[in-house]
Amino acid sequence: MTPSEGWSAWPAPAKLNLFLRVLGRRSDGYHELQTVFQLLDWGDTVWLRLRSDGRLNLVAGAPGVPAEQDLALRAARVLAERSGCRRGADIRIEKRIPAGAGLGGGSSDAASVLVGLDRLWGTGLGEDVLAALGLDLGADVPVFVRGRSAWAEGRGERLRPIELPNRWFVLALPDAHVSTAALFQAPDLTRNAAPATIQGFLSDEVTDNAFTPLVRQRVPAVAEALDLLGRFGQARMSGTGSACFVAFGDRSAAEAAIRHWDARPRLQLARGLSRSPLLQAAERQGLDGWP
Repeated sequence: MTPSEGWSAWPAPAKLNLFLRVLGRRSDGYHELQTVFQLLDWGDTVWLRLRSDGRLNLVAGAPGVPAEQDLALRAARVLAERSGCRRGADIRIEKRIPAGAGLGGGSSDAASVLVGLDRLWGTGLGEDVLAALGLDLGADVPVFVRGRSAWAEGRGERLRPIELPNRWFVLALPDAHVSTAALFQAPDLTRNAAPATIQGFLSDEVTDNAFTPLVRQRVPAVAEALDLLGRFGQARMSGTGSACFVAFGDRSAAEAAIRHWDARPRLQLARGLSRSPLLQAAERQGLDGWP
C-alpha cells in the first residue's frame, strides 16, 4: 500500500491505563470511572483510500471480527451519516495491538478512521463533533480522537490533558482475551472506590486497577505475566484486558529488562507520548483547526 496507489496511512496508537477506579454505577447503566490514559508510540496503522462510488469497504479488519461489527467500518458509516458525505472509502487495518488486551486497539482504529476520513472527505466536523460520534462507538474512542494523554472521568469521555513524565514501558502480551462486559458484571468488582486526585496520581500514590484482582483469579496467563514483570518493577494491568506493563525512566533500563526476559509471553517496548501521532498525520494533511 503506497500513496501512488491512493492509500494514506493514519497511526492508531495503543494506550495504557496507568490506574483505573470504579466509583459507582450510573443511572444510565454505565459505571463512573477514573483513569489516566497514556498514549504510546506503538500501535496499529489504518490505511484509507477514497472511492468515488460511495461504498464503504473494509478490505482487512480485526482478525476474527465480522465486518459488520468492526469498529473501523462502523466509524466510517457514522461519519458518512452525520456529515451527509456521499464519497466512499476502502479501509485496511494493519493490526499489531492484540484484541482483548486492554490497549484500546479497536477504539484507536475507529478514531483514526473518523479523523482520517473527516480530512480526506473534506467534511471538517472537527475534534468536538468527532469525539462525540466516537463515544457512541466506545468509551475509549474520544481520547484517541482528541489525541492527548489525559485524566479521564465519567465513562472515560470527560478528558483533561495531563503532562506525564517521559517514560518507556515494557508490555507483556499474554495470549489471552479478557471480556470487558463480563468483568463489569462480576459480583466481586469493587464499584465504590474513593475518588482519586490528580495530585495523588502525580505523586505515585494512585496506581491501582479495580480489575486486576478479578483477572488474576480468572486468567492464569495474566497472573503469571504480572508476577514475572514484577521482577523489574511495579507490574500493572492496563484497562480490563490481558496486557500488563512496567514503567521505566529511560529506554536503556527498559531494554535491559527485555534482555533478561527468559519466559513467555511476548514483550513489546513502547515510549509514552503526550500527543498522538494521529494529530501529526492530520496536520501533515493540512487539516485546519486541529491543535
